[in-house]
Amino acid sequence: MFCPVCGSENIIKNGTIRNGKPKIMCKDCGRQSAGNPENKNISQEKKDIIDRLLPEKIPPAGIARAAGVSERRLQMYVNNKYDNVEKKL
Repeated sequence: MFCPVCGSENIIKNGTIRNGKPKIMCKDCGRQSAGNPENKNISQEKKDIIDRLLPEKIPPAGIARAAGVSERRLQMYVNNKYDNVEKKL
């Protein structure tokens, strides 16, 4: 295993996170992280569902449930989407 920040192999096990996965700490940079983080990307099918539901008057929690993604990942997708939209004055 490698440190995701500095790439060092000098890491130790440092407990667990709340879902039981191991937590690691880098002895070189001192950063802590999950042992095997799972970065789940939103599929194109789910992005299409989210894009259809955004203009409706549905709260973000409802869109997240309908699309099957977490509210945090939904908010990150929406923020990224609107940051890339050309703004007109």
